[in-house]
Amino acid sequence: MELDRPVDELQFYVNGKKIVEKNADPEMTLLYYLRRKLGLTGTKLGCAEGGCGACTVMVSRFDVFQKKIVHYSVNACLAPICSLHNAAVTTVEGIGSTTTRLHPVQERIAKAHGSQCGFCTPGFVMSMYTLLRNNPKPTMEEIEETFQGNLCRCTGYRPILKGYSTFAVNSGCCGKAITTDCCMENNKTVPTCCKTKGSHDTHCLNRDKTNPADLVTRLYDPSEFKPLDPTQEPIFPPELQLHQKLLQKSVLFRGERVTWIQPSNLAELLELKFQYPNARLVVGNTEVGIEMKFKDMLYPVILAPVCIPELKAIQQTETGITFGGACTLTFIKNVLQKAVEKFPEYQTETFKAVLEQLKWFAGEQIRNVAAVAGNIMTASPISDLNPVFMSAQCKVTVASKDGTRAIRMDRNFFSGYRKTVVKPHEILLAIEIPFTKKGEFVSVYKQSTRQEDDIAIVNSAMRVLFREGTNTVEEIRLCYGGMSEKTALAQTTCETLKGREWNEALLEEACKLIAKEMTLEPSAPGGMVEFRRTLAISFFFKFYLTVLQKLSRYLNKNNNYIEQIPPSWISATELFHRDPPSSVQLFQAVPPGQCVEDVVGRPIMHLAAEKQATGEAVYCDDMPHFENELYLAVVTSTKPHAKIIAIDPTDALKMPGVVDFISAKDVPGSNLTGHLCFDETVFAEDTVTCIGYIIGAILADTQPHARRAAKAVKITYEELKPIITIQEAIENESFFLPIRKLEKGDIKQGFEEADHILEGEMHMGGQDHFYMETHCTIAVPKKENGEMELFASTQAASATQGLVAKALGVPSNRIVCRVKRMGGGFGGKESRTTMLSTVVAIAAHKAGRPVRCMYDRDEDMLITGGRHPFLGHYKVGFMKNGKIVALDVTYYSNAGNSMDLSIAIMERALLHMTNAYQVPNTRGVGYMCKTNLSSNTAFRGFGGPQAMMIAECWINDIALTCALPADQVRFLNLYKEGEITHYNLKLENCTVQRCWEECLAISDYHNRQKYVEEFNRQHRWRKRGIAVIPTVFGLSFTVRLLNQAGALVHIYKDGSVLVTHAGTEMGQGLHTKIVQIAGRALQIPADKIYISETSTNTVPNTSPTSASVSSDLNGMAVYNACQILLQRLKPFKEANPSGTWEEWVIAAYIDRVSLSATGFYKTPEIGYDFEKSEGMAFSYMSYGVACSEVEVDCLTGGHMNLRTDIVMDVGFSLNPAIDIGQVEGAFVQGLGLFTLEELRYSPEGFLYTRGPGMYKIPTLGDIPLEFNVTLLRDSPNSKAIYSSKGVGEPPLFLSSSVFFAIKDAIAFARADSGITGPFRLDSPATPERIRNACVDQFTKMCPSANPGTFKPWAVQV
Repeated sequence: MELDRPVDELQFYVNGKKIVEKNADPEMTLLYYLRRKLGLTGTKLGCAEGGCGACTVMVSRFDVFQKKIVHYSVNACLAPICSLHNAAVTTVEGIGSTTTRLHPVQERIAKAHGSQCGFCTPGFVMSMYTLLRNNPKPTMEEIEETFQGNLCRCTGYRPILKGYSTFAVNSGCCGKAITTDCCMENNKTVPTCCKTKGSHDTHCLNRDKTNPADLVTRLYDPSEFKPLDPTQEPIFPPELQLHQKLLQKSVLFRGERVTWIQPSNLAELLELKFQYPNARLVVGNTEVGIEMKFKDMLYPVILAPVCIPELKAIQQTETGITFGGACTLTFIKNVLQKAVEKFPEYQTETFKAVLEQLKWFAGEQIRNVAAVAGNIMTASPISDLNPVFMSAQCKVTVASKDGTRAIRMDRNFFSGYRKTVVKPHEILLAIEIPFTKKGEFVSVYKQSTRQEDDIAIVNSAMRVLFREGTNTVEEIRLCYGGMSEKTALAQTTCETLKGREWNEALLEEACKLIAKEMTLEPSAPGGMVEFRRTLAISFFFKFYLTVLQKLSRYLNKNNNYIEQIPPSWISATELFHRDPPSSVQLFQAVPPGQCVEDVVGRPIMHLAAEKQATGEAVYCDDMPHFENELYLAVVTSTKPHAKIIAIDPTDALKMPGVVDFISAKDVPGSNLTGHLCFDETVFAEDTVTCIGYIIGAILADTQPHARRAAKAVKITYEELKPIITIQEAIENESFFLPIRKLEKGDIKQGFEEADHILEGEMHMGGQDHFYMETHCTIAVPKKENGEMELFASTQAASATQGLVAKALGVPSNRIVCRVKRMGGGFGGKESRTTMLSTVVAIAAHKAGRPVRCMYDRDEDMLITGGRHPFLGHYKVGFMKNGKIVALDVTYYSNAGNSMDLSIAIMERALLHMTNAYQVPNTRGVGYMCKTNLSSNTAFRGFGGPQAMMIAECWINDIALTCALPADQVRFLNLYKEGEITHYNLKLENCTVQRCWEECLAISDYHNRQKYVEEFNRQHRWRKRGIAVIPTVFGLSFTVRLLNQAGALVHIYKDGSVLVTHAGTEMGQGLHTKIVQIAGRALQIPADKIYISETSTNTVPNTSPTSASVSSDLNGMAVYNACQILLQRLKPFKEANPSGTWEEWVIAAYIDRVSLSATGFYKTPEIGYDFEKSEGMAFSYMSYGVACSEVEVDCLTGGHMNLRTDIVMDVGFSLNPAIDIGQVEGAFVQGLGLFTLEELRYSPEGFLYTRGPGMYKIPTLGDIPLEFNVTLLRDSPNSKAIYSSKGVGEPPLFLSSSVFFAIKDAIAFARADSGITGPFRLDSPATPERIRNACVDQFTKMCPSANPGTFKPWAVQV
């Protein structure tokens, strides 16, 4: 085929409408086409690497090989539009809308409160919709599996799963058994009650014990859901069923840089591969798409072999099953599952091994399109499947123009890093997965940071064949991923073990051999060297025990051959299994007699939930393009600390579509920027102080053009020595001033009185916000008096307005900042958004045209910073009974390269340094380390979680030192009503002890603690742990001036009400609560009230939406405005007492009474002076307690969250559904903070973890199997609107209960190794840290290299 022939028309359908694209660009993704060409913005960009699911759509095809229509979910961010030829695409807009009818999938996620910020919602909707199109009656397991590729940062997943469980055939009210009524009602204690699992008795949350009559469990009524009717789904386009037409001819598409060819037959494909040996074959684009976007690789010719029968064929032979190279992983899974059911068990050992790995291989969207040949030929050293194929010595058939040849996947197949022995002009035609024989056993293992949709740290496939009727090894293959630059075979070990009997002597020698053979350099890429080496041995130990069990059955329990496995060791052989989650939510009902129209206290749905579920909710980048709009891409530093010698955009300016380059010289006003001080620059001038520092920006006609050109700008540096870690900052005394100190009592006397003094240290890592919507700004210059309109995804509209005005050199009254909604914020959009907004505004000013920029996920993570890492040194004095008498703690935070909000974060840390405990003598000192990392910033909790984590660390150490139960020590020191904190705040209405007692009762803690101890006595290699953790969190901004809010309320002539306030909506339900508040205040139905947006031209001088006080401040401001309006309406109501709202409003209008009012509120008596240690730091306190139980695999470091019970004091909840959602969402975000999410930096400050591929937030599979939340009843708060309390941040720290349950489990494991007493476990408790802490004979075989003798791959910052 000649590449210069005319291109073909791309034809496909979108939501039933035929699309004909005459100039299809192979580099354009389906997501870009949907959003920019078709204006279908419901499908979202979350990561651009297929790792978050926000872009999920359904693709339907007539499969000519299966001769049926197939539906499958895909990641639109990876799917090239050229791959959609003759396919039908269904997006979230195509299944329902608020203007017609909602599809049941959309309705249920909305009404079940499964949509908060809503940015991920269309992806969940489309994943579920695709499942139902294939299977209208799925099981709970199938529902969970379909969501493996979907992430949510807001909800904690529970409401999504619970809402969608109503489609399942095997789900009851709590996610467990099928029941008619809720097991929490009618005094029922049913055998399958969701509160019994994990306990040794039948304890249940029934009304006789802890469920008063006014506590209710139902947040929504499932009986109101529309039934699913599969017959009403859109039909597949008949034109696309003419399958003979689909195979008749090859297709060619050509773009600016890439040509896409879809050959029609094998001969044509092989001829093309001969002509273009460097051409890449693409089926799912799951690897090539990543390489082209993130590794800047360019493949001028792409071959798409999706219509070639030989590459899609399957064939069963006497020796196994052969799959064509283009068979997808989902297809292979389905075939192998049937084979396992069909063939004798002994023949399917390898099949089951493949299925086990596929269970955890990426997400459903990836498995649906990724081809098996692509997985093999990518030759990733951490491939999950290649070790299986190598262990089985699978036969692959490769083809070329010259013919075919067969190759065994042995240790020589992978010739180097991402290289195979397949020649450039050859293609992988097929792979045969062989049957196994009698006496042949296969096991696979994988350890990753997260169980679902995660790349392996180490994986392994192990196969052994025994001589017939014996336990003598005839053949053994131990294959590993993650232990070399390629998939590795432990050749020496395998050779040595041949002919040996399968017994303890073999085990001992094998472990020594593996330790010697599977070595890694201390500086090996990926780090975690000791952990990886230990895993290699631990995996074999598991394999050894598993084979012993299978041998027993194989040899008919001939004990002459088989050693007996100690009963306590058997659990080491168990594969990971997870039951469907269950949950209960308890909250206080509204008082009897409350007006039906008064929705305060009722669990009403988030007001935007339905629009979010249909894709109609508009986020910043969803706005239609303005005329002449340009796209901006930032140019950032690649050095952590350097002088800029030269900036050369010459090559970039010559590239297609490029309009201009913007830098510091283009700033019309001040280039200085910042928040608490102006210590940053919009654009770097002479020096860069971190990787990711913005140096300049490219303006171009399209996003792809801008991004390509930005990478072509040449920067010349003179490198300077960087400071990256806290330790380096301490050594170089690199600190921001002031150094904060907080003291109370006589610390010296306290230590003198103490029976024991304990010292320790803990490091707590940072965390990326990972809001689903990255930073985005659109700037529209008005060409009159310097006016400019900004549309921004920001929590701080006024700060954005002010800093943009400063950069442009105009007064703030010329700048309007508008915020419709955000796709999550969590503090990450409080201050750092202004960096992007000022850059975009300067560009728009210079170009005189609208400019738009939305960061890619990797840019966002690199540039914007996150939660501050903390190092805490503590010295604590206590009595023999565990009573604390003195505390001296020093904190070091890694602030990054600028002050940002670090001083306020450190101040809050000091205010929370004792968490929930009364300590009479305290001293806390806080240092903010100035380093060459992107500036860290606000994050949910704002320094509180770091300090409280370190507090719980020393509490835990006290318990271990005194050999006392940890819960006993915690309760002994718990705050009581009327006590004075270390910052001189008297605790009023202190409910922490009530929360504690209720949590112990609800969780059945003491009985379960005994069960945990018994479990641990019976299990050596799996341990359970349980912990109860309290939290006391102060509510108010610590910066006094921010404790204020304004509001503007308009009543229109028709009686409708428009409310504007100072807060922004980011998924936390603020607008919903404000409407509830205004409805009660005005005594009208909530549906008469509307909130459009937050804007600086309606409410000025707004405080950021943060600190968990937005409902408090803005609610009171709105209430104030409503009271003013009610006073104005009072004469008309008195004159016509039986009139309607509308009649009173029109009467007031006729009488020329103003129906618009501003409201204002400031928190009274607030303000704390750190210099004088006086004043009121917080308006009130929030309290909560959580009990969590975990199970740890001591051999791998993996853990499972079994159960969590939370009791949270939120005052009188304004909206129980939203508040419970905030509790659950905060908990799961904290779960990530304390157990999963690890930001990994090189010694030079380069961030490795810049997307979901390497940075792992919790998935649905990480939430506790039982997840129960109770809102404390009868706990009014006189300090906030309608007796409520702020709820966004306080619950986050409760997830540390999982961390300390893990630590409890580790302590049991260490005791089995003869090690007792306090031990250090830094946060997060990753599998690496857990495994290394479970010291045993295997860890001792892999000693650490001496620090200083090598350069580590990653450092702890």
